[in-house]
Amino acid sequence: MRNVTTIASREFRRFFVSPEAYAVAAVFLLILGGIFFLNVYYGLQTGQVEPDGRTVLNPLVTILLFATPAITMRLLADEQRMGTIELLLTAPIRDWELVVGKWLGAMGFMLLLLGVTWVYPIIMNGMTQVVGQETGGIDQGVLVSAYLGLILMTGALLAIGVFVSSLFRSPVAAFFVTLGVLLGMWILGGFGSGGGTGAEVIRYLSLVNHYYDNMYRGVLVVSDMLFYVSLTTLALFLGSQIIEARRWR
Repeated sequence: MRNVTTIASREFRRFFVSPEAYAVAAVFLLILGGIFFLNVYYGLQTGQVEPDGRTVLNPLVTILLFATPAITMRLLADEQRMGTIELLLTAPIRDWELVVGKWLGAMGFMLLLLGVTWVYPIIMNGMTQVVGQETGGIDQGVLVSAYLGLILMTGALLAIGVFVSSLFRSPVAAFFVTLGVLLGMWILGGFGSGGGTGAEVIRYLSLVNHYYDNMYRGVLVVSDMLFYVSLTTLALFLGSQIIEARRWR
């Protein structure tokens, strides 16, 4: 695990010297801040601010669809483009350690961004809480469940991005292919309406159904969590296999 933590630490620090990462973070937080401001503004105009800490989670889920490909597109594609992948492959590290380390570094950066977004529920809680009464404020249990699901989904999105990045030498190609794959899995649930085994399988493979059906509503279901963990593991395994295949070329 020492190699994994070393790679993850290096990748995490690299985000803080990357203009692309700062651009993603800026757009990420500005859009959320703008949406939160508008929700609060119109709520104050009507005299009612809805005590829901998930105000920013709906747009946040959509933003993640575009942010994660931008974060992962360079992780392995850049190494191949610049030829540094050859140095990594001759180093005393295993293929899975390289892939997992890259993923952990990106995951750390995204967790930092998600942590910053907690400021919005905190503000919302302060605005809607009734002093001296047990009622009021946001539902903390639902919020925690929604954020836990968001973290699991983010891990899966990043793992898919790392896998796709291992297939290309061009970060731009990795970005668009990752975006295409995520969009496909995103809208897949829409084709699962109706009955039958096929419809159930399609709904199960949707990225968002496992989130919005339960965790977003405050219900933690083991099968939903296992879906994201299994998808993350599968994507990282496939990425490791691609790197191993390059080692023997």
